[in-house]
Amino acid sequence: MTFSRLHGVILGAAAFLALGSAMALAEDYAGGAIKTSDIGGKTVLTDANGMTLYTFDKDEAGKSNCYDQCASNWPPLAADASAAAEGDFTIVDRTDGTKMWAYKGMPLYLWVKDTKAGDTTGDGVGGVWHTAVEGM
Repeated sequence: MTFSRLHGVILGAAAFLALGSAMALAEDYAGGAIKTSDIGGKTVLTDANGMTLYTFDKDEAGKSNCYDQCASNWPPLAADASAAAEGDFTIVDRTDGTKMWAYKGMPLYLWVKDTKAGDTTGDGVGGVWHTAVEGM
């Protein structure tokens, strides 16, 4: 084997190992409805499409207080009727009859102004919306 070919094989193996290590950092929870992503040095909770999830200070553990216009701007992370709680990820029954995911009891929401995976434009809105971070 020539040096350049051996060098290429070693670089390819190193790239594969690095990619595998990076992928190992991402976790799937709640049957794949919730994932984690490294955003700005934090392990942030996202939906299955990589969109950032948020918590709302006006909610209570196990209870959503975001309805009407609030829910239009901050869509609840919907849970299927067949969804089951998993560890820190639980299901909240909303007063409108729908179900949503929660982390450590706090309901999880998306933000309509986030346009692509990794956006965190909702963090700090109104002083009451916060990026959902693993371990919070």
